[in-house]
Amino acid sequence: MQYKRFPLGALWTNGYLFWDDVTKKAFFIDPGGDTTDVKNFMAENEIILNTILLTHGHIDHVAGIHELVPMVGDNIYIGAKDADMLRHPSRQLQALLGVKFSGIDKFRTVEDGRIIEFSGCNVKVIETPGHTEGSVCFLITDNDGHKILVSGDILFAQSVGRTDLEGGDSLKLEASLRRLAEFSDGLRVLPGHGPETSIGSERELNPYWPR
Repeated sequence: MQYKRFPLGALWTNGYLFWDDVTKKAFFIDPGGDTTDVKNFMAENEIILNTILLTHGHIDHVAGIHELVPMVGDNIYIGAKDADMLRHPSRQLQALLGVKFSGIDKFRTVEDGRIIEFSGCNVKVIETPGHTEGSVCFLITDNDGHKILVSGDILFAQSVGRTDLEGGDSLKLEASLRRLAEFSDGLRVLPGHGPETSIGSERELNPYWPR
């Protein structure tokens, strides 16, 4: 399984394209802005996008969805408790970021423990509320057993997501971090903003990590 990071939108949100080298089938996590570079890369490498996964419903993680809907239809997955954020995006955040997003109605919701099968890997949904009520992480396991965690805005390199926006809750965020702390130190982490990290690095260096 291959992946490529694309910084997108006003806040340079990390969007991640994952694809299978053999079948060229792909899914994309968090299209937060103009997806021209993503579409060009897929065309140049004959990659076929069929699914979008969303770590949560904030506009800086979903604003590019409309550009990809013709490729994926309703194969768009979001945590069940953030569904209304996708249907009715925050006008406040749109004004704050200078982004217009009308929302979508055709998508699917996921809950904790759901396994989504893809060519070359599977993706397990891990509910991690705190940044939003319906925030989720995606644990991706390829056919060789290699794992990687896409953490959205719950966990960053030496930081965590803010809790003062719609759906935020500091106590729930702490509980979500304790859940992530159960993973092994070697697990690579791809956050919603900033550089790649690992569970071990955050256990050692992150001041918000549960002790």
